[in-house]
Amino acid sequence: MSDTERRRADTVFAGSVPAVYEKYLVPLIFQPYADDIARRVAALRPSKVLEIAAGTGVVTRALAASVPAPASITATDLNQAMLDEAAARGTTRPVDWCQADAMQLPFEDGSFDVVVCQFGVMFFPDRAAAFAEARRVLRSGGAFVFNVWDRLEENEIPHVVIGALESVYPDNPPRFLARVPHGYHEAEVIRRNLAAGGFMTPPEIDTVAARSRASSAREAAVAFCQGTPLRNEIEARDGAALEKATASAAQAIADRFGPGPVDARIQAHVITVRRD
Repeated sequence: MSDTERRRADTVFAGSVPAVYEKYLVPLIFQPYADDIARRVAALRPSKVLEIAAGTGVVTRALAASVPAPASITATDLNQAMLDEAAARGTTRPVDWCQADAMQLPFEDGSFDVVVCQFGVMFFPDRAAAFAEARRVLRSGGAFVFNVWDRLEENEIPHVVIGALESVYPDNPPRFLARVPHGYHEAEVIRRNLAAGGFMTPPEIDTVAARSRASSAREAAVAFCQGTPLRNEIEARDGAALEKATASAAQAIADRFGPGPVDARIQAHVITVRRD
């Protein structure tokens, strides 16, 4: 697979992936950070909020429940299948759903008080350019709030899954989890990219630890192997090997955390930066 094909595959959430993502991955790793980032946005008391890379809507739902009315919420994602899943789940108040590329947002300059993005910036092919787009649609003084995963070693389950898949594919292990979700965690790199995107005010960066819980090792393995673009990498190597890879990951998770419920460490950085 070429670099261009790999980058394209890294952003595809289609087929059964959105439903598996919502059922397994959201409660496993995304919900605690969605609640955290929604509280941060609500504290800013915005009147217009834009969410980019909304996925299946875990942050959108949290925003709808916590941002004071009558603030408007617009939620976007590159993948229409993810937005369809999000809209089907619904929210406690109206949300404008819009398929959009974060690299080319279809909104006027200065349209929003807050732009929020949960674990999406790692997927952007040009982060500085995407940050410039976020800045463009912010009003003066508005805030860009986003989070990124910390390094792989601080996130126990995906670290175990990577090791398991290295044993299944020793000559060419799938590296999506290390390359994308956990590949953008260095504070200085983030600061440089924000500055290149036009944000001159130094960002606030908070490191937030949480717990990742699943009812079984199998459930955690399905979340990562079948509910993320890691699935694309596995199936590209052997279309019939998805179950084998999932089973290997499940066994490795059980070996690490025991045969019952899984309780693991996760850690992320939350970044807030103002448009000056």
